[in-house]
Parts: sequence; C-alpha cells; structure tokens
Amino acid sequence: MVRVPLLRKSGSARLRADAGLATVRADFESATPPVPAFQWGIADAVRQTAHGGTYDLSDLFGLGSVIVTTGHRSLVGAGESGGGSLELAVRTGGSPWATYTVSIAEQNGGSVVDVEWTSDRRFGLRRLPQWWVAERDHTEALVAQGYTVEAREASLSL
Repeated sequence: MVRVPLLRKSGSARLRADAGLATVRADFESATPPVPAFQWGIADAVRQTAHGGTYDLSDLFGLGSVIVTTGHRSLVGAGESGGGSLELAVRTGGSPWATYTVSIAEQNGGSVVDVEWTSDRRFGLRRLPQWWVAERDHTEALVAQGYTVEAREASLSL
C-alpha cells in the first residue's frame, strides 16, 4: 500500500533577488537551477547540457542509481533585459518528474521570481518523509543561493 502512487505535489513561490534579470534567468537556465536544489545538491556528478543539466544520483549504499535531467524552454522571450517566463522540466530515469513555470520581472532595482510547480507523476506514502524533509529545508536552500522567499506554498493532492 505504501508504494501505490496516490499523491501529487504542487505549489508556488515568490522569490526576490538583488541580482539583475539576466543573472537570475541564467541561474534558472543553468545546470543547477535554484528550485530543484536537493537533486543537484546530493548528486554524485553534475553535467551542463545545452538546455539544462544532468545529475547522477545513487542511493545510500550505491546499490541503485538514477539519472535526473533538467531542461528549459522560453515561454515568453527574455528580450534584452533577461526577464520573461520559462518552463523548467525535470525528468528522472527518462520519465517526467516535475514541471516548474518561472516568471522573472524587475522590481525596485532587483528581480522578482514567481514559480509554480506540479509533479508530473504520483508517488506513494513511503515518499512522505522525504517530501517533508525537503519542504522543511527548501526555504533555507533558496536563501543560501541568494534568494529571499517572500511567499511559498506547497501541497499534496490525490
């Protein structure tokens, strides 16, 4: 029963950065975008790709491994300023895992980033402890990358 895929994750966040639009957009288009920090943060190896990154992850005892990839595409052009919207897709083992929609705008000399996410697959109850720990520490991970979290909401649904 704990393995039956019942739950789907979703949420939203408003982030603020002192950095300019082009710098913030480059962060989200890099191999290590701010939002999936726990995936690249624990990876055995991180490689830049043309549209994101690839992470090699192994379990605690090295008995299993998975490849996580991120890719991005523009939804609204960045223009010369670097703002706009993009979609960040995370795949694991070649299958869709999560999608993030990111909007970046200039405000008060810095950048405001609105992020909405949803999981592209359901997961079982055995993943709840992992989700809880990640949610508990996610704000601190974003702060460590130079982002102020003005609002953040995450939820589970059937």
